[in-house]
Amino acid sequence: MTADPLELYKKASDWTTEKVANISDLDATSDCDEWSVRDLLNHMLGTQRYFVSAARGEDASMPGQTPPNLMSDDPKADFEQARNDVLETFGQEGVIEKTGPAIGIAFADMLLHGWDLARSTGQDETMPDGLAQAAYDTIHGRFTEEQRKGVFKPEVAVAADVTPQQRLLAYTGRDPA
Repeated sequence: MTADPLELYKKASDWTTEKVANISDLDATSDCDEWSVRDLLNHMLGTQRYFVSAARGEDASMPGQTPPNLMSDDPKADFEQARNDVLETFGQEGVIEKTGPAIGIAFADMLLHGWDLARSTGQDETMPDGLAQAAYDTIHGRFTEEQRKGVFKPEVAVAADVTPQQRLLAYTGRDPA
């Protein structure tokens, strides 16, 4: 039985929004190349807005390396709104069928950046049960080596018996240690 992609997104975004709510220093350095926590959050919001705009058939571009400031004074509310927009848009009849793997990629992106955020802010990095495997299954093998260059860092080698979370992190170029 295949997991409902909207339910996976909901669980990942709930977990990530919890991490957002516990941030105390937006200007702290993140684990993402040369980005502050604020930059990471703006990138995450921009990415989720991209998925919504693309699903609505609007002219949309993936966020670049310098995220614009999209946050208000209430990052948690911003993330809740972005989450609701994704769920509402992709929950409409026929949207998931029309957009192919987009909601799955949005789910994996939210989960991975939630982990980046947790690691960068000293929070628990343990992904909710089943989500890491679902994200790995969703994105593994979906990108060519050329496409990976714009999406992930090079894959990190890990042992065969690592956890699903470690496998997902390694596949996306994150150090799972």
